[in-house]
Amino acid sequence: MTNKNFKEISVNQGKSIYPEGSYIDDELILFDKFEDVPLLTESRRADCLFVALCLDGKAQYTVDTKEYKVKKNDVIVINKGQVVGDYMLSRDCKGIAFMGSNDFFNEIIKGVQDLSSLFLFTRTHPIFTLNTDTAQTFKYYFNLIKQKVDDKNHHFRKPLVSSLFKSMLYDLGNEIYQIQNQGKTKSRSETLFANFINLVENNFRKEKRVGWYALQLNITPKYLSETVKAISHRTPNEWIDRYVTLEIRVQLKNTAKSIKQIAQELNFPNQSFMGKYFKEHVGMSPSEYRKS
Repeated sequence: MTNKNFKEISVNQGKSIYPEGSYIDDELILFDKFEDVPLLTESRRADCLFVALCLDGKAQYTVDTKEYKVKKNDVIVINKGQVVGDYMLSRDCKGIAFMGSNDFFNEIIKGVQDLSSLFLFTRTHPIFTLNTDTAQTFKYYFNLIKQKVDDKNHHFRKPLVSSLFKSMLYDLGNEIYQIQNQGKTKSRSETLFANFINLVENNFRKEKRVGWYALQLNITPKYLSETVKAISHRTPNEWIDRYVTLEIRVQLKNTAKSIKQIAQELNFPNQSFMGKYFKEHVGMSPSEYRKS
């Protein structure tokens, strides 16, 4: 089979499909009428952070092959590396959105571990609903940030925009915190969980042993398991398996790679081993899933 490599969604691409948007280089772009942005005709992997607010109407799309539905006052968060597609908007759908490069986002939250930990929540909950007052606050941030992005003569334009964006993320992070209801979570545990997830994101294709991750974090596998389970209600193995099976599903549905090639890229001993692994976790073989 011929490979079909994923095309990516990036800030640069956002500028090309919505040139009237407000932007700073290839780091940030604002869509003030998201409903006017041409919908992509194929699934794309995000090479950015995407944050949007639905102002009216309805929409639906898939993230890593899972379908999500959006309504008024819903916030949508797409993280780098996730694959989105199958977009559908109602005729009355309206929204505003930010698209920021990974470097732009990481620079903003650098050193703010609590905030980055909270945003890990959006990888499994990419949609959450704001109350009316908080939705108005989001719109206020958007309009203020847009005003400063458009003021190209402002000497401190970029750091000012970064500060405003960081303030908005704190408010969104507070909403996520309330949803999680993790008031009693210890800071050290949150930090450990965040570091574990970051390690998994960067290494799950090659490394699937809990002991390896514990070694990188300088703790015992037992302590890692207890901490991750206490915070996320999932074991480290479940988190690793989730990333691996999601990647297999995405590759099967969105590329023409052979099952053997996917198994090789994900460091399975052979195609048969991956097939048994996938069926155990998904309930069907890779070939059955590809045809479904």
